Amino acid sequence: MINRVFDQEYLRDPHAVYARLRREQPVALTVTSQGVRVWLVTRYEDVKAVLADPRMSKDFTGNPHVMKANEIEGGDSSGAAAVVPDNMLFNDPPDHARLRRLVLAAFTAGRVRALRPRIEELSRGLLDGLGGEFDLMKEYAVPLPAMVVGELLGIPEPDWPKVIDWSGTTIEGSAHDPAEVVAAARATIAYLGDLCAAKREKPGDDLVSALVHAHDQEGRMTMEELVSTTWLLLVAGHETTVHLIANGMRALLRRPDQMALLRADPALVPQAVEEFLRFDGPLSTSTYRFTTEPVTIGETDLPAGALVLVSLLSANRDAAQYERPDDLDVSRRAGQHLAFGHGIHYCLGASLARTEGEIAFTHLLTRLPGLEAAGETRWRPGMLMHGLTGLPVRVTSG
Repeated sequence: MINRVFDQEYLRDPHAVYARLRREQPVALTVTSQGVRVWLVTRYEDVKAVLADPRMSKDFTGNPHVMKANEIEGGDSSGAAAVVPDNMLFNDPPDHARLRRLVLAAFTAGRVRALRPRIEELSRGLLDGLGGEFDLMKEYAVPLPAMVVGELLGIPEPDWPKVIDWSGTTIEGSAHDPAEVVAAARATIAYLGDLCAAKREKPGDDLVSALVHAHDQEGRMTMEELVSTTWLLLVAGHETTVHLIANGMRALLRRPDQMALLRADPALVPQAVEEFLRFDGPLSTSTYRFTTEPVTIGETDLPAGALVLVSLLSANRDAAQYERPDDLDVSRRAGQHLAFGHGIHYCLGASLARTEGEIAFTHLLTRLPGLEAAGETRWRPGMLMHGLTGLPVRVTSG
């Protein structure tokens, strides 16, 4: 039986939908809003197994027929991945490992520690003067990661708004007409191609310049891989951290006792970041995979060529893995959560996102002591990202 999972009920309360699926249909055949059949995996144990299973391929470039074969009548499987496939996210070994190694140096523990003072400076600058009522997403959660990834990649500051707007349209995928998604992805690719050309003429101390060097001087990546990898770093480096910050603050604003614990003991913040990632992480699902041979997940048999999505959000609320999974507990040891994935595609920028999150929550709690919710929040549409359309707040004291 095919379920329509990503509907209005899902937008109102995705956790309730996932809880029902974990109980009744942990590997559910569903259809996306774009008319693509996909198997949705929701239990922690199954999700973790799929993420590490070499029979689950992400090489859609080498297998272009797979997406089309899973369209229902009137479906349209075109999207951003069709425009920018040549990066580590949409590749299997050995190409995946080769491309990942080229950017690994930018995300070492030492490099991230070196970035911390600059992230703190950017955070303080955004919070200066904030008071009264404002949208915390617009004024803080969106611009902070944009500034960080913009500087990391070497994107000129005046270009940040348009590039981030394209990123949002691309990443929301299923919430937009496929033509809009493709247009946004193409606009981003054209811009990044020009940026790579500019860095070739005038390199800087940034990641795009380093990747251009890897292409020009070392021949370790193609031009398509260069631009597509830059696109991936931009999108993944911004969107996930935005929703880590906003979703975590939403959770705290709805649970004053947990906010009080963090205010009383700021040393809990790193631990709390892990709990925010578990409780309401920035990704609802993974990107697509497909089976290269018949595969059994739990008690469900899938044929070769089946599309598979795993729900990271659902896995992290599975009572088989966590006690009181629907309770936010900033003192919880939330290890082994899957918010950043698992296996060879584990998020390369996880350490940077954690650092940004630690700085953001520390600054928000210490510099805005009277922070409280000032309106309702809604989850944004789309099946990939788990994030808000806005976060209205007010500062009543401090």
